[in-house]
Amino acid sequence: MAGEFTAQMSVFKDRWRLYVVVFNTTEPWPTFHFDRPLPVPTITERSQALSVLGFEPLPGSEWSWIEDSEIIDDPSSLVRLIAAIKVRSWSGVGA
Repeated sequence: MAGEFTAQMSVFKDRWRLYVVVFNTTEPWPTFHFDRPLPVPTITERSQALSVLGFEPLPGSEWSWIEDSEIIDDPSSLVRLIAAIKVRSWSGVGA
């Protein structure tokens, strides 16, 4: 697996989940679960999780955050926060 990907992080089943979006595959996406809803995983913890999955942030990339609704088009719906960063696989992964 070579190239650039997007890693995302959001709360799933009351704990933070970090995953790398990989298109054109039937395999499960690389995923890491943090065993807590709070506090939000630090940048260091996220980098370590990406490393466990075989990825690293692209040089100069930064985490960005967006809001999504639990129920689409319902402004009273609970808000879901999603973090994202551009990543690349590092040597030895997918070789």
